[in-house]
Amino acid sequence: MDKQLLSILVCPVTKAPLEYDREAQELICRASGLAYPIRDGIPVMLESEARTLSEEEQFPPSPARPS
Repeated sequence: MDKQLLSILVCPVTKAPLEYDREAQELICRASGLAYPIRDGIPVMLESEARTLSEEEQFPPSPARPS
């Protein structure tokens, strides 16, 4: 995924920034809880094509802070 393209793409639902998941070939929006597929190198930015994130995916555990 081109970094410049990723920097201008936002979630069409919330307008929040997206995270690129290279392994799954998806653009993740934690704000909306949706994952948009990338097919043949092209992001499919349609809510109807997006996958709903699981609770664990949407709210990953934060790293433990040293005390």
